[in-house]
Amino acid sequence: MSKVKYWNPFLFAILSIFSLIFFSGCNAPKKDLESFNKYLKEFDYVNSAAFAEKKICKGKNPKGEDLLWALQLGTVERFQRDYTKSTESFDKAEEMLKFYDEQSRITDVISSTVASDNLIPYRGEEYDGIMVNTYKALNFMVEGKTDLARVEFNRALDRQRRAKEKFSEEISKIESELEHNQQSSLSRSNVENPRVHELLVQKYPNLYNFEAYPDFVNPFTTYLAGIYFNLVGDHSKAIDLLKESYGMVQDNTYIAEDLAMTEEIIEGNGELKDMVWLIFENGLGPVREEFRIDLPLFVATSRIQYVGIALPRLEFREKAHSYLVAETDGERYQTQLVSDIDKVVQTEFSKDYTGILTRAIMSATVKAAAQYAITEQNSGSGAAIASIAMATYSFLSTAADVRIWTSLPKNFQVARFKKPKDGKLTITPSGPILLDIDIPECNNALVYIRIITDQAMPIYEVMTF
Repeated sequence: MSKVKYWNPFLFAILSIFSLIFFSGCNAPKKDLESFNKYLKEFDYVNSAAFAEKKICKGKNPKGEDLLWALQLGTVERFQRDYTKSTESFDKAEEMLKFYDEQSRITDVISSTVASDNLIPYRGEEYDGIMVNTYKALNFMVEGKTDLARVEFNRALDRQRRAKEKFSEEISKIESELEHNQQSSLSRSNVENPRVHELLVQKYPNLYNFEAYPDFVNPFTTYLAGIYFNLVGDHSKAIDLLKESYGMVQDNTYIAEDLAMTEEIIEGNGELKDMVWLIFENGLGPVREEFRIDLPLFVATSRIQYVGIALPRLEFREKAHSYLVAETDGERYQTQLVSDIDKVVQTEFSKDYTGILTRAIMSATVKAAAQYAITEQNSGSGAAIASIAMATYSFLSTAADVRIWTSLPKNFQVARFKKPKDGKLTITPSGPILLDIDIPECNNALVYIRIITDQAMPIYEVMTF
């Protein structure tokens, strides 16, 4: 009977939550990404694809990390040159992006406030959608489906145009939630606390220390679309895209040459003939790592056992090679940077960080208030146990969202030159690999090479026009 007398439903609930968090783990996506990345770095594309495919649920509507794994799967299927399957995976990813675009995100803010951002389904970044359409366009170009490639380039360019407007809407929703949160005044004071920002700078000094691209624009997508529209004869559209590309990457001489050539074509003094573009997709893009600020930042009282925030930061991985060199007809052409994907990701990540930090602080404030309420409403050993349980829940449920499309490259590079007279093209990176490529009879060609690490064999395709 004594056990019944001292049974506390509130304490039981807290301990149940703790048990759930303890046994289920608070950051399963991190472990999954580590497993997938390990396969990828070992060039085990079969297991990479199988791992990603198993992570995608078969339900009508996406949930959890379905979108993330559809993105990973579509990329690895491109590595395997299975362009049909790759396009199907990216089609599914695009459907998921559309589904999430149509959903309200207010409930997600509430979920992340109670626990962490990991409870929110992965909805994708703006650069995710842009690269989905870019990769689909490339798949169609390989298959000779130029009309379908045009559709995808137009979609990618439209995504870039609409991205800034969507970002503004997201910030407004976060502000709205902050205003209506039950601990609104306390949350806002914590969000605006200079000490929080000082600690953030100490822990993540490079958050804003980079040269950003224009809002949500990927120069590679813009430039590749410019090449495509030139190749299919739409020179007036191509020249606008090449001007935009050159404005972003002014030290790339090949883009300047493309722009000058297109102007000559429009003026009637030139033609697009016997040209080859070499596109180099280089290395692996960034991953997200967690760091914590485990200090009593929000409520200064000895009754609070734990208050802290967990935040993500970008970790940049190595390039495969500094550049490639194309040798043809006795001439050498070195690839030049056209788009730094690290910078593309960092541009959007830095803009998202206000929302990430705000949600983390709101979550910590709510958990601190709950710890305080437990000790205020209870006394004796039961209150102490409940407070410890709630503090444990706070610690275990405080996890940064480290989900990111990890099979993207580190950067894109380009070279352009006259088509070799004998149809033979030799590619050498800044290492021992020698790659001989035959250019078939055609008016123009695009050679696309993907190398993920300095030990990986090149994956390439030749697209003719």
